[in-house]
Amino acid sequence: MSPRPRTVSDDDILMAAALVIHRIGPANVTLADVAKEIGLSPATLVQRFGSKRGLLLALAKMGADGTDACFAAVRADNPRPLDALVAAATHMARMATTPEELANGLAFLQLDLSDKDFHALALKSGLEVFAGYEKLLDEAIAEGSLVPCDTAALARAVGALAGGSLIGWAIYREGNAEKWVRGDLEMLLAPYRRGKKKRAATRRGRGRATRS
Repeated sequence: MSPRPRTVSDDDILMAAALVIHRIGPANVTLADVAKEIGLSPATLVQRFGSKRGLLLALAKMGADGTDACFAAVRADNPRPLDALVAAATHMARMATTPEELANGLAFLQLDLSDKDFHALALKSGLEVFAGYEKLLDEAIAEGSLVPCDTAALARAVGALAGGSLIGWAIYREGNAEKWVRGDLEMLLAPYRRGKKKRAATRRGRGRATRS
């Protein structure tokens, strides 16, 4: 007798887990929480993933394995490489609707730094993200919209700024997260742009956030 086909895929379960984690954080989430979200029994999740750690590890792996696909999708939606770069670098900001949700997502970083299996996946994803940024910057130079520069170093700066700016938005809580991060990215890229009037990022109320 052949096994009964699965009515809910592992990817659907992992997406449900991501939604729950954004609401309550990885430390608080339980298999029962995820099971309720997706409409399955906790026992089914144990059969699929073994444990809460197994489910979280599978979620981290899905994210790491999907980096290249994310860049491909962003590039397809943005014909200009610098537009694609900014869209890719603001991806996390678009997912952060509240500072609390951002905090829950960032709590996953504790696992990434303290558990070797999670760290291996975080490192893989991080390297692929920087490679994706560098490729887009190289394309921008070839296109003529960016001056020749050290694209590997600039890619690292883009990644560092995007993450730090998002945390800054969560602290100052001024306006929209994506707009906040996009403005900082435009400030970083402005001196490297070619063929356009260099634009300085100005935001109402930012003066308060940048003054000690």
